[in-house]
Amino acid sequence: MLNELHIENIAVIERADIRFGRGLNILTGETGAGKSIVIDSIGAVLGERVSRDLVRRGAERGLVTAVFDLAGTEEWLRENEIEAEDELILQRRISSDGKSTCRICGVPVSAVQLRELASLLVDIHGQNDGRQLMDERRHREYLDRFGSLDEQIREFGKEYRAYQALIKEKERLSMDEVEKERLSESLRYQIAELERAELKEGEKDALTARRDLLRNSEKLTEALDEAIAALYSEEGSAVSMAQNGAYYADRAASFAPELQKAADSLRDAIFTITDAAESLRDFRESLEFSPEEYNRLEERISLLSKLERKYNRDEAELIRFLAECRERLDAIEYSEERLVKLEKEISAQKQHCVKTAAVLSKARRAAGDELERRIMAELRDLNMPSVRFHVELQPVDRAPGFDSNGADSVVFLMSANAGEDLGKINKIASGGELSRIMLAMKNVFAEKDPVATMIFDEIDTGVSGIAAQRVGEKLYTVSKGKQVLCVTHLPQIAAMADEHYVIVKSEEKGRTYTKVEPLDYEGRKAELARLHGGDHVTVITLASAAEQLESAEKTKRLLDS
Repeated sequence: MLNELHIENIAVIERADIRFGRGLNILTGETGAGKSIVIDSIGAVLGERVSRDLVRRGAERGLVTAVFDLAGTEEWLRENEIEAEDELILQRRISSDGKSTCRICGVPVSAVQLRELASLLVDIHGQNDGRQLMDERRHREYLDRFGSLDEQIREFGKEYRAYQALIKEKERLSMDEVEKERLSESLRYQIAELERAELKEGEKDALTARRDLLRNSEKLTEALDEAIAALYSEEGSAVSMAQNGAYYADRAASFAPELQKAADSLRDAIFTITDAAESLRDFRESLEFSPEEYNRLEERISLLSKLERKYNRDEAELIRFLAECRERLDAIEYSEERLVKLEKEISAQKQHCVKTAAVLSKARRAAGDELERRIMAELRDLNMPSVRFHVELQPVDRAPGFDSNGADSVVFLMSANAGEDLGKINKIASGGELSRIMLAMKNVFAEKDPVATMIFDEIDTGVSGIAAQRVGEKLYTVSKGKQVLCVTHLPQIAAMADEHYVIVKSEEKGRTYTKVEPLDYEGRKAELARLHGGDHVTVITLASAAEQLESAEKTKRLLDS
């Protein structure tokens, strides 16, 4: 649930702090007062795209902060390593140059992360949703979401991907003879070149190390000879001096036993120095340097480097590429046999797709029947008593009889008035009917949606009279299970509010300012009177507003019972 919203230097709002309540929260105000700015601010703090135009003129930056309940977000917070205590604080800072920063509980995050979290918190219904409802490409998505068909879609998707993999393999093998011969020649050349190189993984590194050793052979032997002489060969060498030291330390220890540990350490040092000297001498004796070996190393390293540059692969990748070339050549040379087998595999896999698509289609038909029943019940509640809503499933009309989404195309059809034939929503529904259909669908889908807050931006488009009253009642019904925020121009909807806020625009010293103020009973009565009569608020319109508020309270009590 959205508890608080802080807006600072966003468009005409210099500063606003709004504390939302549970249930139905209504926002009203004159056209152009800034109602959409409040919704845009919520969108910004939920990760939607923003621009510098959103920042108030003259300000360096704008800021939106939203405080939500934690419920339902704990797992996401753990996965993203963000700690929250009693509440969830989202923040979006937008600078005048268009850059923005996002934070969740003080932790910097990306806008993508903000949107991910927002999907668990809020569902915003704007005027675009009506266009989405008319977009028949989205109807299958709506139905699948309503029917919770993830498992059936996943099973079909697995079979479909396997089918597509076989089709692509067939396409690769089904080339003409000229192309097949050209590719075969290219592969044979690459295979022969790489096989001649007799590649071994790690060889280049070993050769390079040996070459570098040979390159420094003179300095190496000189250093080894000096080290061996210092340790072992010369008079006064390290071994000789250590032996003398150990002898005299033993004599001293015979008089002072506490020196025995030092004498033992000297003997250990003799063994260590002797061992090191022997290792150096063995290595020195093993050295065999020759110009011929150096030249061979250079030639081999040059060949390996040339192949790596030519094929743009390192040594290990060249070995794998050779294996791939052999496999591809085998596939081409034996393509006729493989194509025969592929036809059988494709046929069998097609049947698997048909089978799983049929399971998905059956589930869609059942979900479609239930969605029809639920939507028509909701629309009757919204003063569309003669409406007919139908989910039409048609088979995919192209070979092989299914696509990546199954074997069905899904279209929502409706008839808004008695005696009319079913037709496409974009041909039949008026603006007001679209708004009510969308509200009905939102209400149905909300039962399976974990988000706790729903926002409706001008759901009343094209609605008036009794239909507006029914929309208000439906919004109130939805708000019993969800927190609902609604921007409206209609008094019938505003009267159903649990919390009512008015958005007021004013001018001071040549600047425009917008404020968001909560209304008490008298304030609500005055605002409803303004919604009815505009600037001409009279005793009669105030009395009518009071009567409407009283009637709304009775309706709410009936809906609660």
